[in-house]
Amino acid sequence: MVLYSCMKKAKKITRRERFDIRDMLDLHWSYRKIAKQLERSPNTIAQEVLNNSTNGYYDPVKADAKARVKRRGTRLKWRKIEDDPAMKKYVIQGLKKHWNPDEIAGAMLENRLPFRASKTTIYDWLYSAWGQQHCKYLYSHRYRPRKQKPKKARVLILNRTPLQLRPQEINERIHPGHWEADAIVSAKSGKGGVAVAQERKSRLLAAKIVRTLKPKPYAQKIKRMLKDKIALSMTFDNGIENRNHQDLGIDTFFCDPYSSWQKGGIENGNKMIRRYLPKGTDFSKVKQRQMDKIINIINQKPRRSLGYKSALAVARAEGVLVY
Repeated sequence: MVLYSCMKKAKKITRRERFDIRDMLDLHWSYRKIAKQLERSPNTIAQEVLNNSTNGYYDPVKADAKARVKRRGTRLKWRKIEDDPAMKKYVIQGLKKHWNPDEIAGAMLENRLPFRASKTTIYDWLYSAWGQQHCKYLYSHRYRPRKQKPKKARVLILNRTPLQLRPQEINERIHPGHWEADAIVSAKSGKGGVAVAQERKSRLLAAKIVRTLKPKPYAQKIKRMLKDKIALSMTFDNGIENRNHQDLGIDTFFCDPYSSWQKGGIENGNKMIRRYLPKGTDFSKVKQRQMDKIINIINQKPRRSLGYKSALAVARAEGVLVY
């Protein structure tokens, strides 16, 4: 038996360590003493012996084989989707409805379906030979954000209230009726854009095509967009289109310059819209009914931040919609 006083800690129990564990067990060493010798946690040694023993006896050869089988089973966990026709059908239907794997996994749990799969398992299945054909339904394969170009200085907006003065009850999403707004602009060769607003508590999204981003008509478009909804406040960035913010007749707050992350909810809403209308879209050629259809799809998605309920369901429950 070889004893190790300075052996480097490994992530997984090695085959060599398993033979040493057997030798130490033969000497009637405790799990704690074995763990100290191998520079491991006592729990790690106890679990190794408990999980990989055969008929109550720890055989290092059989233990190593059992561990390899278990690791292979973990790597192939995604096969349960392929082997369960009902679950596979549910996952594919969710992808076709533009749900991401996290939303699909959450909906399984929320709806108490007879099958379960984590978002990781769904991704693993998608990236396997069996699920590869369905990857086209994923939103994006980009895993690193693009480098942002420096933005031009903004024109001064009068009577703006900084975000630091926004009440805590709004920050914590305690009450409904507080919104964030942003504008999505057309490609350089196009005109107009989209006025987008999201209610902070329910994440309900609203959007209207705008033919111009001039401050006065832009403010009027937002005001009409919110006429059938509770609106107590609005948070903007420092775009020139927001200069007439006081026309809304509600409290308005402004993020710090170049700090769009301070209104992350609406930025995420824009990202979901961009799935259907990617960068380069000329919004002067997009009809409002097309935009309404997109917003309806998004508002009926199960959202992780809402306990996998849809934004529309939460908005109705919170009384955001006024009929």
